[in-house]
Amino acid sequence: MSLVSTTEHTRLLLRRGLRIDGLFHGLSAAAAVLVLLVVFGVLAALLLGALPALQRFGFGFLISDAWNPVTDDFGALVAVFGTLVTSAIALCIAVPISFGIALFITQLAPAWLKQPVATAVELLAAIPSIIYGMWGLFVFAPRFAGHVQPWITDHLGQWPLLGPLFQGPPMGIGMFTAGLILAIMVIPFIAAVMRDVFDIVPAVLKESAYGLGATTWEVVWQVVLPYTRSAVIGGVMLGLGRALGETMAVTFVIGNAQRLDASLFMPGSTIASTLANEFTEATGELHTASLIALGLILFLITFVVLALARLMLLRLASRQGTVG
Repeated sequence: MSLVSTTEHTRLLLRRGLRIDGLFHGLSAAAAVLVLLVVFGVLAALLLGALPALQRFGFGFLISDAWNPVTDDFGALVAVFGTLVTSAIALCIAVPISFGIALFITQLAPAWLKQPVATAVELLAAIPSIIYGMWGLFVFAPRFAGHVQPWITDHLGQWPLLGPLFQGPPMGIGMFTAGLILAIMVIPFIAAVMRDVFDIVPAVLKESAYGLGATTWEVVWQVVLPYTRSAVIGGVMLGLGRALGETMAVTFVIGNAQRLDASLFMPGSTIASTLANEFTEATGELHTASLIALGLILFLITFVVLALARLMLLRLASRQGTVG
């Protein structure tokens, strides 16, 4: 009798466990489907809102530098160019600095200094973007225009290839300033991800490398980075996503000029700054549709960047373990 009761109790527990597993599986699948529905819903809403502009301008909307609400002539080239350039500047500055911060905190800093430095870096992420914009406009831009920009123009402005990038009047605001402010904003995110993943590298791997005579840099380059490669790239993509979509800080310091210029010191605009400046004042269906089309382009740029990052990770994974 006791054996039968025990068997029946085991069966009940098993059925209960299977029901809970089924419920958990269903909820997880529903969450995943919900994310896909939200993404496709956003894409469909953007396509629907941008349809008048897409029908009017077609592919020419993407390659036109015109932006004239009076004549209903719109193009996305200036905003797309500004978005990509400022984000590229931000990453070129932020990634090496973030790597250095994470390396110092995890590998070099004494124990008493690690937490204060980590906390200070994380506090940068808590500062609202509008504060960065105000600081950039009222504090950084005047000093940059008065002291740094003239020196750069005098010393680099005459170079054959790089010269056109650093020419122009010392205004302080422009695409370079916007990229620099973006770099300061994304450093905490990239550095935090790198620091966390560097910390999870098994100590035995690093100690083995040190035991073989490797230097600190060799341990980082040959052990830590290969072990955390995917997470590091993910952190960089997180920072890039923040840079692509940043609005208020960029709006303050980029100059908001709808024109193309080879100089990084000249004013420009991004997709986010154009939306922030004009969406509430858009008059007419075509103007509004053109702004929504810019949002659609930003959505697609983000998707392409993430897809390329995933492709790069897959290629790196396929080469792992190969010789040469």
